[in-house]
Amino acid sequence: MITMQDNFAVGINYWPARKAMYWWKAFDAAEVDRDLAILRSYGIQQVRIFLTWEDFQPRPDRIHVPSLDNLLITADLAQRHDLYLMPTFFCGHMSGVNWIPNWALESKQQPQRFPVYSQGTLSHRVIGNFYNEPTLKEAQLLQVQTVCSTLKGHPAVNTYDLGNEASNCCIPPDRATGRQWLAAMRSAIDNAHPGSQVTLGMHAEDLEEDRHLWPQDAARSCDFLSMHGYPFYLSWVNQEDVYLLPFLGIITSWLADAPVLFQEFGWPTEPVDPGESATQWASMKTPLWSEQRSDEYYRQALSLLHSAGMRGAFGWCFADYHPTLYDKPPLQENRHERYFGLTRWDGSVKPALASLGSWGDLPCLDLELPPWLLTEDRDRFYEDPIGNLRRWFNTYKTDIANHSM
Repeated sequence: MITMQDNFAVGINYWPARKAMYWWKAFDAAEVDRDLAILRSYGIQQVRIFLTWEDFQPRPDRIHVPSLDNLLITADLAQRHDLYLMPTFFCGHMSGVNWIPNWALESKQQPQRFPVYSQGTLSHRVIGNFYNEPTLKEAQLLQVQTVCSTLKGHPAVNTYDLGNEASNCCIPPDRATGRQWLAAMRSAIDNAHPGSQVTLGMHAEDLEEDRHLWPQDAARSCDFLSMHGYPFYLSWVNQEDVYLLPFLGIITSWLADAPVLFQEFGWPTEPVDPGESATQWASMKTPLWSEQRSDEYYRQALSLLHSAGMRGAFGWCFADYHPTLYDKPPLQENRHERYFGLTRWDGSVKPALASLGSWGDLPCLDLELPPWLLTEDRDRFYEDPIGNLRRWFNTYKTDIANHSM
């Protein structure tokens, strides 16, 4: 659980190595128990998990009871290992694929950036806009109410995430609709699990473009905001620039006037399995680093995020995925996604996991906004978001260079 009095929260985004996004279809409690034990032994405090939408809600009017039971088992295992869970609803976008139940899709197909996975098939079917389509919104409210009622009072669960980079699936038609959706979901959580906290898993593209759900809109219904950042996905920074992470957190906190958890960051590492050659690594758009270099990145990122006043940092992700998953979405096309883990697929641990866990006992620092940002108008940011980000990041880096002299 994250509160303003807590120490810097360290956590992990979790999928099992041998299941990936197919976890809930083939749940194995012993596997989860083993994984959580590893995480706690390295100082991890929180585990963000994802409720794959079609696995938890095969029909709009029905929640899948076995998945709900397995979620409760996962919460019990987290409690056993003195960990907190952060369930993420309506998943949704994940690793370059949108995982959407069949009933939430339109019959027509159209070209779109991310393929859609549903009932074992990839397609380009159009995703219904759950922000303003009553049937979809009611289905989401049912999921929230059922999950939160099931977990109400559980010692391991007191924070919910309203979605993972949901703007990659669809966007509200306007800001007012986005605010109404957030308020409805927050109200449902409060009614079903009073006293719990709420966040929203946003990403850098929510700052790069006006997607009709601004940080200041999300802050109305969230206790804190969550930001994700990977420099190698962005066109306006050097693909290896770790300073992007605190910068995104600072801008998000300024826009929202709210605390920020840096909920996703990480770097894929060179695989240990002999099936991948160095030539194949070099052909990937996303560079793979040695485990030692990745550890250095984690160490620097954690220091910067803590110093910038973030409420915590969650690594992406728990494990490299087992080679038996390489021919399945999303790992078949997005090969770098196989290797983000802080553990290897055989269960052995990479150095960065210990580095992440070592930050959990430090008190959070207050966020001090840079003076150059105080004269800006947050309500005009989205008039030129990319231009603002480029200009401000250059100023931010110049300030850092001047202070280090």
